[in-house]
Amino acid sequence: MSAPEVSPELLAIIVCPACRAELELTETPELVCTGCGLAYPVRDGIPVLLVDEARKPG
Repeated sequence: MSAPEVSPELLAIIVCPACRAELELTETPELVCTGCGLAYPVRDGIPVLLVDEARKPG
C-alpha cells in the first residue's frame, strides 16, 4: 500500500510559514520551501507546517 499523498488542491494554497514562498512536494515525502529551503515533514498525508518541526537546509 502506498503512502497517502498531499492533495493538489492543498498544495496550491499552502505556503511556507517562515517566508511565505511556495512549497514543493518531494518523494521523501517532505514539502521543501522554494524560498528559504526549509523542509517540512508530511505524516500520513498531512503536512506538518511548524517551523520547529522543519529540517534546516544544509
